[in-house]
Amino acid sequence: MNLAVIGSGGREHSICYKLKQSKRLKKLICIPGNAGTESLAKNINIDISDFNSVFETIRNYEIDIVIVGPEQPLVDGIVDFLSEKNVKVFGPDKFASQLEGSKVFMKDLCKKNNIPTAKFGSFDDLNGALDFLNKNKMPIVVKADGLASGKGVTICKSIEEAKIKIIEILNGKYKSSRKVVLEEFLNGEEISYFSIVDGNCYKFFGSAQDHKKVGEGDTGPNTGGMGAYSPSNLLDVKLDEKIKKKIINPTLKAMKNLGHPYRGFLYAGLMISKGEPYLIEYNIRMGDPECQVLMMRLKTDLLEIIDLATKDKLNDFEIEWNEDNCMTIVLCANGYPGNHIKNSEIEKLASADQDNNKQIFHAGTYKKNNKIFSSGGRVLNITSLGKTLVEARDRCLLNLKKIDWNDGFYRKDIGWRALKK
Repeated sequence: MNLAVIGSGGREHSICYKLKQSKRLKKLICIPGNAGTESLAKNINIDISDFNSVFETIRNYEIDIVIVGPEQPLVDGIVDFLSEKNVKVFGPDKFASQLEGSKVFMKDLCKKNNIPTAKFGSFDDLNGALDFLNKNKMPIVVKADGLASGKGVTICKSIEEAKIKIIEILNGKYKSSRKVVLEEFLNGEEISYFSIVDGNCYKFFGSAQDHKKVGEGDTGPNTGGMGAYSPSNLLDVKLDEKIKKKIINPTLKAMKNLGHPYRGFLYAGLMISKGEPYLIEYNIRMGDPECQVLMMRLKTDLLEIIDLATKDKLNDFEIEWNEDNCMTIVLCANGYPGNHIKNSEIEKLASADQDNNKQIFHAGTYKKNNKIFSSGGRVLNITSLGKTLVEARDRCLLNLKKIDWNDGFYRKDIGWRALKK
């Protein structure tokens, strides 16, 4: 089969890495890809927001299935566009993509279907937002309604801080929307819970814990993700049953009732408080960097899984996982998540170990004159399997030390809660 992966980050590199292991794969292209995907697929450097160019490329390369990595093209309707042209594409349609594209849509769906989530209010005016603030305790969570690359969420400890963030959102700091969602702050520990969904059923697709804050000890501003480990030590049989019954099942039922059955990867960002799961957010695709650790742990042929999902035939299929722990540590450009260094050469990358237990997934990189340069804030994902989480972490740190890049930084405490236990 011929497959296309859309995207240019570490998530897409890890998906290409896993697809490449399939005996059924004939041709693999990545649109636009990065310096890492170049060794696994043919990179096609076109703008993924130009759906006509994407379609022409897919047609020219006789692609059988398209896997959409990032959220923006899904929210913009790429699945609807390609489906109308009889292209088989794995991902939710534009309507269902509102689960991530609009926090107001997601929260309203929770309210109507009794899905446990934090108490909230949504506002497009300052007075209404301030009234909500004055009636609720601090801290409070301020969220931009639309997509914000993981950076549109702030936990505010005072009304003054919350007011500043609200005004920024209402004034259009994030181009996706001028609407703000205010939520009560929930105490607990987060878990990333993944499902793969076809038209008839869904299958559990792994758990992980992401680290959003830029600084060690979970301090500083939010990022797209500084690292992750899998499986989450929070998930047991009892909690898994609660998540399915209270969150996943009613969500998928609600989407069917709305006339837009969900298809694709579904990522539930959950807060576990006193043994109970609360939905914090939905993502309509694999997480980044969670995808990287899940692709390393996945034993089943990913192409086989995707092929069956596009045919609505996942029901009788079993997905197998490596029981080892996996960790990924994100190597970022200095200055991230603010203005960061770009076009900086990364040296001695070839000296890092890469095998079945250790991989380096590229995120923001490009190749020029056989040298690797940085192009984004999150640049490399140093990923390792280990019998224990400590072993996985130590392998990551050992590989990081082999890379020579003075313009980068990383968190050394990924997985600190689980390691402390």
